[in-house]
Amino acid sequence: MTVQEIMERVGMEETTLALAWIKDAILEIQSSEEHQLSVDLQDVTDGTLEYDLPSDLIAINSISMLDTDADKYKSISRLASTPIMEIDNSP
Repeated sequence: MTVQEIMERVGMEETTLALAWIKDAILEIQSSEEHQLSVDLQDVTDGTLEYDLPSDLIAINSISMLDTDADKYKSISRLASTPIMEIDNSP
C-alpha cells in the first residue's frame, strides 16, 4: 500500500503530516517488540575463512575484532560482494 492510498482511505490531503504519522506508527511498532540479543565470541584462526554460527541466528548486527595493539574492539565493515583474492608470489 502506498502513502497516497493511505491518504485517500483516511481522507487526508497533507502529505507531510501523513508521512509523520506513518513514521511514528513504525517506531511505535518497533519499540513494542521484544528483541533477544546475544553475543557470540569466537577465536580467529589463521587460514580459516568460514566459522560456525549459532543455529538460532536471525540477523547479525555487527562484527568486531580485538585489536591487541590498541586493546580495543574495532568494527569490521560489511562486504557488498565476495572479495577477489589474488596470490602474491613476489619476493
